[in-house]
Amino acid sequence: MALLEIITYPHPVLREEAKEITVFDDELKKLVQDMSETMYDAPGVGLAANQVGVAQQVALVDRSEIPDEKKFLVLVNPVISDGEGTIVDEEGCLSVLECQAKVKRFQKIHVTAKDIDGNPLEFDAEDRFARIIQHEVDHLRGTLFIDRLSSLKRTLYKKKLRKILHQQA
Repeated sequence: MALLEIITYPHPVLREEAKEITVFDDELKKLVQDMSETMYDAPGVGLAANQVGVAQQVALVDRSEIPDEKKFLVLVNPVISDGEGTIVDEEGCLSVLECQAKVKRFQKIHVTAKDIDGNPLEFDAEDRFARIIQHEVDHLRGTLFIDRLSSLKRTLYKKKLRKILHQQA
């Protein structure tokens, strides 16, 4: 296993539509293992492949129920086919430096995907679990959570980011 570099905004790979996965092999399993190590090291609760520079439709979602447990769900080619209710809650992102904001999401969703071996998955998710899935599926579509903010908040964040990147240079 290896830690991967987490790509940060405004890198163009974060805006790419991830490609559907058709081959379920050892290379995919290695990518998932490396992504899990990277996600928990960050620390994060979800990670999409394009966040580590791989524009393929695979995302990890933390399912841990106790502290320090590392239990995650792998979603390959995930599709959210239905959403109910709305809830506004705080979000952040490993790929969006120093930004947290309230984002409106569905409270309950229906998900279809494949697991790491290509077997079909179909389930409903609610609350925090649903929020993480929606966030990661957005990544696979080239959408960041800041795209769901008002234009004023987005503009303020971009201004803040320019300062951060200038200080890092």
